[in-house]
Amino acid sequence: MKYRDVIFAMATLALTSAALASVIYTDAYSHSAKAEVRGVRALMLVASGDNPCDPANMLSSNESGTVQQ
Repeated sequence: MKYRDVIFAMATLALTSAALASVIYTDAYSHSAKAEVRGVRALMLVASGDNPCDPANMLSSNESGTVQQ
């Protein structure tokens, strides 16, 4: 019984690792990770006070050139 549990745990770990690797190498994950990094950088700039944020000027452009609010 103990060996069967170990084999089941190892198989589950291998399948989970393969599934995680397949998700990480998709374009959707890459785009969302890049967007998160840009957001964190912008938040850190505002929080540090180096770049004061004017609420009237809260529009920013993304890579495609469209303006977002």
